[in-house]
Amino acid sequence: MSQKGHKRRLRPSHKALAVVSALVLGGGGVVIVAQGAFAGQDSRTAPVTATIDCPDVGDRLREVPDQARAEVDENLARLDTQVADAYGKLSSGRAKSDALLAELKEQRTKTIGGVSDAIGKAGARPEGLEPLSTCSMQQAPAADPADEPAAQSGAQSEAQGEGQGQAQSQAQGDAQGLARKGGAGAGGPARSDFVAIGSVKPNVRTPARRAGASTGSFAVQCGRNENRHLNPDNVIVAPGVGNGAHHMHDYVGNKTADAFSTNNSLAASGTTCTNGDQSTYYWPVLRLRDGRAEKDAKAPGGGQDANVGTILRPKEVTIEFKGSAVSRVAAMPRFLRIITGDAKALTNGTANANASWSCTGFENRQLKDKYPICPKGSDVVRTFNFQNCWDGKNADSANHRTHVAFAARDGSCPKGFKAIPQLVQRITYGVSPGARIAVDSFPEQLHKPVTDHGDFINVMSDRLMADAVRCINGGRACR
Repeated sequence: MSQKGHKRRLRPSHKALAVVSALVLGGGGVVIVAQGAFAGQDSRTAPVTATIDCPDVGDRLREVPDQARAEVDENLARLDTQVADAYGKLSSGRAKSDALLAELKEQRTKTIGGVSDAIGKAGARPEGLEPLSTCSMQQAPAADPADEPAAQSGAQSEAQGEGQGQAQSQAQGDAQGLARKGGAGAGGPARSDFVAIGSVKPNVRTPARRAGASTGSFAVQCGRNENRHLNPDNVIVAPGVGNGAHHMHDYVGNKTADAFSTNNSLAASGTTCTNGDQSTYYWPVLRLRDGRAEKDAKAPGGGQDANVGTILRPKEVTIEFKGSAVSRVAAMPRFLRIITGDAKALTNGTANANASWSCTGFENRQLKDKYPICPKGSDVVRTFNFQNCWDGKNADSANHRTHVAFAARDGSCPKGFKAIPQLVQRITYGVSPGARIAVDSFPEQLHKPVTDHGDFINVMSDRLMADAVRCINGGRACR
């Protein structure tokens, strides 16, 4: 495993610029482009949010020899940095889309070749990766025009034939003013990414328990990150690479987890968990878009990667392991790695999206692609239900997914998989009704709620895991 941080070219802070084709609003990195300029439509129609859509190479990998793992991980992290850099150029108006995509394809072709070469030196060279070098521009509905007055004024100026300089000056002033206020147009999620929880119909279903079900539970108290363990690393996906996530993570449990952790260092670490569980539990931070500069405003994973605003400390973090509706559960192996959700779901699609958003008092209504607007006195809730079936052999897999799986609707595991304790993380935040919140994300993922995800490395001792299994299979609630 490489022990060197991934060296990245620092990108300038995103600024509000209206250059006919693109606007960045207030530093959040959201690119607002008139539809006429992007899709051949009338520029006076509602704006769209444009981003860069690249195939996820890591998700396509199925076999990576151990001796090639470090080099492959480094190249995969380099692909993420290339996309982030390209998005930075797009959002700042420093590059035209066609030239930018051509440059990005050239970079990705070389890096993907490095992935194939590394695997080929240790085994069979993978097939079908070369076409994954081509990226495209993706559009998504932005806020209502009334929500983005800076973008609207720029589009209207263009439509009315006004000079580019005047449009740029007016849009830049509007965007900067809105950014200072932290209101609509400050970058990040659009109005359409929020929904009042009361308008959502109950949608939670649980499989009926059968004879032989494991009905117990095992809870772990690890605090709510009072010690401010934060970093933009992801040791599962990008081991040995600093800022491999390009967004900030909240951690509880293991006190030293970062990009350079190894199984040995995790096992030697202290923990915030009261029962001695050394596992690492982490997820992207949630921010309040209040216009204030957080400590990471000029740092990788923070402002340099379009993640802005005050980091919210969870009001409560609940960690619980649950059983199977149809069978007993088997012990997880130590150092088992599980990712739930997809940090790139905006561009990858929602097949692996899994995190849920809701409000206290309304948790029978779960959202995957919207932020909830909670009524007064109700807290925002994020829930991560992790995969609860394991292949019985591997602590990880090439794409970090295929060694685990979700049970079917009836609670049964796929053929060849066995039931394991299901990790359920529930995180609450006290925010004002209608507050402008945004989950940290890769820059090009635009802070969409569907990109939320959770990560877990099991570092429980064998004894503690055995205790958990006995509680769950015995039908007891252990805390």
